[in-house]
Amino acid sequence: MSAKLKTHTLGCKVNQYETELVRQGLQRAGYRDADKDEAADVCVVNTCTVTAEGDTKSRQIIRRMARQNPDARIVVMGCYATRAPEEVLALPGVSEVVTDKRELPDLLTRFGVIDLPTGLDGHSGRKRAYVKVQDGCLLRCSYCIIPQVRPELTSRPMEHIVEEVERLVAGGFREVVLTGIHLGHYGVDWNRQQPKEKWIRLAHLVQRLAELPGEFRIRLSSIEATEVTRELIEIMQSYPTRIAPHLHLCLQSGSDTILRAMRRRWSTRMFLDRCQMLRDALDHPALTTDVIVGFPGETEEHFQQTCQTSREAGFSKIHVFPYSPRRGTPAAEYADQIDKQVKQERVDRLLALEAELRADYYRSLVGRELDVLVEGSQPIVDLAAGTPHYVHRGTSCRYAPVEFHSADANLEKQLIKVQVAEAKDDRVTGQRRNDA
Repeated sequence: MSAKLKTHTLGCKVNQYETELVRQGLQRAGYRDADKDEAADVCVVNTCTVTAEGDTKSRQIIRRMARQNPDARIVVMGCYATRAPEEVLALPGVSEVVTDKRELPDLLTRFGVIDLPTGLDGHSGRKRAYVKVQDGCLLRCSYCIIPQVRPELTSRPMEHIVEEVERLVAGGFREVVLTGIHLGHYGVDWNRQQPKEKWIRLAHLVQRLAELPGEFRIRLSSIEATEVTRELIEIMQSYPTRIAPHLHLCLQSGSDTILRAMRRRWSTRMFLDRCQMLRDALDHPALTTDVIVGFPGETEEHFQQTCQTSREAGFSKIHVFPYSPRRGTPAAEYADQIDKQVKQERVDRLLALEAELRADYYRSLVGRELDVLVEGSQPIVDLAAGTPHYVHRGTSCRYAPVEFHSADANLEKQLIKVQVAEAKDDRVTGQRRNDA
């Protein structure tokens, strides 16, 4: 009987990709996924350390794995494992701690994997596929611990990425999300000491992928506004149906004073100028962002500046985070830490603004045709219709959730063109083009 495997992932898309890479590698050595109530022989936990809560959740998962799989070898990887390996190794059942993701090939070899994977063949349980293209971050934002645990810039060979995307598309995936710890720094590690005309950047990779055959789309995950170059915008403009007109630009604060305290690399003016460049070049792009509320020293005026910047940017979604001090970062030692109640009140106000901006953007989609990746379906009873039909839900190229009805049952993971008829608070609704 083959050895049984369980995995658990906390944190970002990069972690989810790396867990899947380990899982598929172990499957090559004969491991299989354990059933829900079946004890595993090996457990892999991929941890997160972005916040103290991430550490806590990681420990909870490891302890739960040890209770439910008492004879298992527990392997712990991820950013918490890198930051505090001795602390992790002391947890129940932990037999191995991977402190550097570059050690993953050695880990797989120790578990009997001979044919080491260079990428994924699929993405278990997901409708879209994440593809990690680089690792590491050189920035030193004052609130962030990640550059301390992933300090080395490493870009994956372009050919490996191309081959992986080809496999994923052949396997039925219709959306590929390019991700990395610092996505916009793809290729930077290769470009040192090279003349500028020989530089490889993210735009080159995106163009190469956009030229591949097949029915699929590319989406870029989180990227810094300074790295949305004219070259990248031109590529997005040249392949409007292949590259989703959606960018997640990390703002963090709309106050120049707070951005300086965060050690960010730009002003709000530059950020807004980049947003305008995207709107001028692309057809009604969706812009989404992250904002930290209640950073040390943030006054009501600074917060109002964040609200105003968000309005001017016209975000369709804002991921709002109350500032959480992270031990080991400069900001954790700053004076003027903000009261928890004040942070929560500002979070609530920014979420209310986000709902307003989202509604404005969704209304602007009415009458437009969107490419929708169908992610879920269910039959509905309508006696008057005379024939069975289904309600389908998915995510559009512009990131808005979409709902539409069709007589076809099996549309999951397909790209469907939908004409938007109505905007609701949390989605848009419409009609499939060939059902009109």
